[in-house]
Amino acid sequence: MRIGLIHYSGPPIIGGVEQTLYHHAKVLADLGHRPQLLVGEGQSFDPRVPVTVIPTLYSMHPEVLAVKAALDSGQTEDRFDDLRRSLLERLREAIAEVDVVVVHNALTLHKNLALTAALWDLVQTDLSVPIIGWHHDFAWDRSQYRAELHERFPWQLLRQPWPNVVNVVVSQAQRDRLADLYDASPESIHVIPPGIDLAISGNWTDMTKMVVAELGLLQADAILLLPARITPRKNIEFAMRILAELRDLSRQDIRLVVTGPPGPHNPANAAYLQSLLSLRKKLGLERAAYFLHQLNKADPLVLDEHTMANLYMLCDALLFTSYQEGFGIPLLEAGFARLPIFCSDIPSFHESAGEQAHYFSLSDTPHRVATSIAETLLADPSLLLRRRVRSRYTWTNIVHHKVLPVLERGRDG
Repeated sequence: MRIGLIHYSGPPIIGGVEQTLYHHAKVLADLGHRPQLLVGEGQSFDPRVPVTVIPTLYSMHPEVLAVKAALDSGQTEDRFDDLRRSLLERLREAIAEVDVVVVHNALTLHKNLALTAALWDLVQTDLSVPIIGWHHDFAWDRSQYRAELHERFPWQLLRQPWPNVVNVVVSQAQRDRLADLYDASPESIHVIPPGIDLAISGNWTDMTKMVVAELGLLQADAILLLPARITPRKNIEFAMRILAELRDLSRQDIRLVVTGPPGPHNPANAAYLQSLLSLRKKLGLERAAYFLHQLNKADPLVLDEHTMANLYMLCDALLFTSYQEGFGIPLLEAGFARLPIFCSDIPSFHESAGEQAHYFSLSDTPHRVATSIAETLLADPSLLLRRRVRSRYTWTNIVHHKVLPVLERGRDG
């Protein structure tokens, strides 16, 4: 699908709408579509996303500001009509090859009313290019703008639903406000929130991005981290049995990530790994318990320190089941990353984490440990919020599950 995205400005200008344009365009391109930006100010940020700059789209362009100054006082001068006609001509040329146009803010905000009027003319005269109005702000809903608004054309365009235009807002509260403004049914207005890029927020390495994508970690309900080499004293089989019980008890998609390769100093560790892989299959955990060193088919995957730090920030709890440890550095790292710690009750772990960890006896059954973890972890508000963010508010999920259906509806009428 060829998609035109229109706004006063685009990246690298800093702003919420500009960030929305950036992420929508990149994810749409990732999904095989052909987005292009039509903006008054902006630069190319991805070779797959053409950026067409039409200077008089920009709300701060001198010609636009001069027209706005006259409009604010209620005057519609020849300059307004000239700019309106000029923009209509440029827009028709720019969107000639697109399947659907998404207009951000210009249908409800008065920062460039000549653009609003030109788009109105486009809707009236050329319905072959469907338009989606993406509304972040409403001029008529802001008391500070009232002195700049007047009860006639073109200001009235900002408070009425446009024929054959699909309307989108960014929150339920915004939907109710636009429904009041339009005197329309809230159900006729789509709600699509903005999101966040976890890779940017978490400063992910390329290796982290690969691990997350390969394992689909963002779809998990909870992720347990076991940062250790694969050696019998780590008691990883107990962690896997706990995971199986936890998934059964909660009926949730809980994962376990084991970060290290087999320990290099004991040939028996390779056999230990094979026993763990057999146990994984027996417990039905092939898609839930991961040994990261196996992700690289050519050579064992070796995680760098930056990627390890990413995993501490991404995961929801530390599960450490060792029989014996000299000290327990992962507990310190988990504590600094604000991860809840569930670990075996051995002296070195008490020295590391004090009373701030959740300890279990190595003689406990996996079911008993899993029950304790479920009662503590799965009711934690911070986990529930992290899960909500991962499942609902990443740009990839938003574009794939919410933006694309609206674009397709707009294209297909």
